Amino acid sequence: MFRTALRNVFAHKARLLMTACAVMLGVTFISGSLVYGDTLHRAATARATDGYERIAVSVFPEEAPGAPGGGDGGPAGIDAGTVTALSKVPGVAVAAGRVDGFAAVADRDGRLIGHGPSHKGGNFAPGAGGTDPAYRFTQGSGPTRDDTIALDETTAAKGGYRVGDTVRVGTGQGASAYTVSGVFRTDGTKLPAGGSLALFTDATAQRLFLQPGRYRSVDLTAAPGTDVQQLLGRVESALPQGAGAATGAQLARIQANLATNDSDTMSQILLGFAAVALFVATFLISNTFTMLVGRRTRELALMRAVGASRRQVRRVLLTESLVIGAVASAAGLALGTGVAALLQTLFTTADTPAAALVLTPGTVITSLLVGTALPMVAAWLPIRRAMGIPPVAALGAAEPATPARTGSLRTGLCAALVLTGTAAAVYGALTTGRDARTVIGLGAALTLTGTIGLIPLLARPFVALLRPLLTRLHPVHGDLAARNTVRDPRRTGATAAALAIALTLASGLSVLGASAAQYLDRATTHDFAADYLVKPAEGAMRMTPATAEPLKKLPGITFSPLNQSTEYRLAGTSSVLTGVDPATIGRLLRYDVVEGSLDCLARGQIAVADFKAKAAGWHVGQTLTLERQDGRRGSVTIGAVYQADEQSNLLPSITAPDSLVARHDSTPHTAGFLVATDGGTSRAARADVTRALGDNPALAVLDQADIRAQDSGSIGDQLNVFYALLSMALVIAALGIANTLAMSVLERRKEIGTLRALGVDRAGVTRMIRLEALLLGALGATLGTVLGVFLGWALGRTLQESVAGYTLVLPWGRLALGVFIALAGALLASLWPAHRAARVDIPAATTAP
Repeated sequence: MFRTALRNVFAHKARLLMTACAVMLGVTFISGSLVYGDTLHRAATARATDGYERIAVSVFPEEAPGAPGGGDGGPAGIDAGTVTALSKVPGVAVAAGRVDGFAAVADRDGRLIGHGPSHKGGNFAPGAGGTDPAYRFTQGSGPTRDDTIALDETTAAKGGYRVGDTVRVGTGQGASAYTVSGVFRTDGTKLPAGGSLALFTDATAQRLFLQPGRYRSVDLTAAPGTDVQQLLGRVESALPQGAGAATGAQLARIQANLATNDSDTMSQILLGFAAVALFVATFLISNTFTMLVGRRTRELALMRAVGASRRQVRRVLLTESLVIGAVASAAGLALGTGVAALLQTLFTTADTPAAALVLTPGTVITSLLVGTALPMVAAWLPIRRAMGIPPVAALGAAEPATPARTGSLRTGLCAALVLTGTAAAVYGALTTGRDARTVIGLGAALTLTGTIGLIPLLARPFVALLRPLLTRLHPVHGDLAARNTVRDPRRTGATAAALAIALTLASGLSVLGASAAQYLDRATTHDFAADYLVKPAEGAMRMTPATAEPLKKLPGITFSPLNQSTEYRLAGTSSVLTGVDPATIGRLLRYDVVEGSLDCLARGQIAVADFKAKAAGWHVGQTLTLERQDGRRGSVTIGAVYQADEQSNLLPSITAPDSLVARHDSTPHTAGFLVATDGGTSRAARADVTRALGDNPALAVLDQADIRAQDSGSIGDQLNVFYALLSMALVIAALGIANTLAMSVLERRKEIGTLRALGVDRAGVTRMIRLEALLLGALGATLGTVLGVFLGWALGRTLQESVAGYTLVLPWGRLALGVFIALAGALLASLWPAHRAARVDIPAATTAP
């Protein structure tokens, strides 16, 4: 029976090619995801732990609340005397005191170099030989004067800096110019991916980032032959109170766990889309085996008639699927490894260098198991259905197509699933409770499952709706295409289902993305009335109200700080007060006041957002007790209530005059400055503001377009990534259409030959097959788009409760593009079947049994 199965595979290799391709693509996706994820994981771990091998023991202040580095308000960090004492501990070769903090390096045009929160500054700590083991210099040497710095190799290359050049660096103490003394390489402990690192002298780094004479940590290098655990014990016994120690190996494990979170998340996303691709491939495989078994009904019946049992015949067919899956899985595993290598090449930058591909035994086993099990599972139902046909009946004629019946149990069950799922999704969308998204997700799964089962029933009315258009375009060929499409509704439904799944996800993502982008854009354009927002770069040290003092010297400038103070309780409720200039804030932010007047700020009162007032039960005219965490008490009156979005990055929940915040908090966190100029936005105005703030690269001067790009740009980037991942499912769905049409051409050779004999030319046959493909594509695309819009609406409803102003936006352009891509893919998929149909031999086809 095994030999029989192998002969059948080789005998029908052309028919099974598409099935093998679908399995191969699915395995390619999952193996590529696993290999790329494992490679990212190992690369992130290696980078995060790189350099800890040279650290035997690290000493640091123990965590404590309060002042930086000192929970009781004492001095921050570790004093120089402790560093000297640690250098004398037996077994310590070098004790290097380390200081670090935020330092933004500007390029020659004044723009910030690097991205993310990793703009770092540190100290150069040379040992007895004048070198620092943490840094390897490729040009020059470490800084020795207060006006010199050293730059990491990547930052120097991006800025075009060499030894002797002047570079501007911004810190929490402002911006200054320094001379580059050297360019160095370092490890991941000092320079995270994507960032920049500037080295200062000990004294300069302590002044900028901590306190003179103090260090944030101490790196201890062990003398040769020293046991690290014994050294740790000796170091701990020599530490002053408030300091702790850990080995470099312990710190490496902690950093490895932190560094792999992003790579694990990416792996999970890739695997999720791989599961979608495999699910879509299941329809193609099941459809193919349904057609193959139907074509071979006589052959299978003959095997039964000569003595083969049902189990033996079933074993032959399952063995065929096993062989196909094994071969396609091996090919998919190899191709997936290549895809992972391609992803490495595409996404490798100087910030994230390439790493060796990681192919683990788990990846190999998972890929082969999934690839071999998937065809067997997908083929089980068609095989089981074929085994139910009596041999005598099968010998008489091939199994006829089984149309979907409106009164069948399957139809009733699928209709119940659609109704139940739709009701669940609508209920979750309208109630918007805590578990609403779970309810919607379950409802969407039920609706999609039921719709897939109902597609054979929906195919007839859908094709009937489009038939007038087809017959108007091509009277004969359009009518034939419509009839052929609904000849076997189950086959049509299984083919269109694969496309519908992919379009459902793509359309749902488009609706959610467009709605979120529109909301963010509206929030920016509605709330932001100023010309510029000045804010610190990501990861920068806190700004203070004094940072904006130079703006007062510019003519025609109106500005207001956003001074946030968090240590308040208003009427027993934890609250954040944002201090603004009462005289200017009305021009810089747009407040939609629903009760009271914003003039109350000038009278020392506060204005409260409507969601805050509703949650706390406050109203205009109410006097609230004001309590600081240090115990000081006072009172404040609510003078206005305004509309605001709880998720807004601009409008605060409680707006107070800056004098009130300053009276109760001497060191508020300044989130930014709103700036307006008499002449509006211009390149000259931006340059004036930037120059007045000291040409500090740590301060970003953003106009409305910049804010909009920051808020909504990432949404578009994420959607593009998801669309790229979903393209694999679309490719598999297109293969399904090609396979269905190719098998249909084989089944209809006599019919096509008869049409040719009656006068239909090759172009007419080609046109007929292409119209069938377009009908299949249109059916899947229409159902997928409708389901996607419904899903996007339901999930969007859950956001309206917490995101005021969120409304449903239908991205007609993207939805139309999705339908166009689906139709174009279906048309491309029909090229080979149409070519084969047009080349059918007329005499052979018309004389065939």
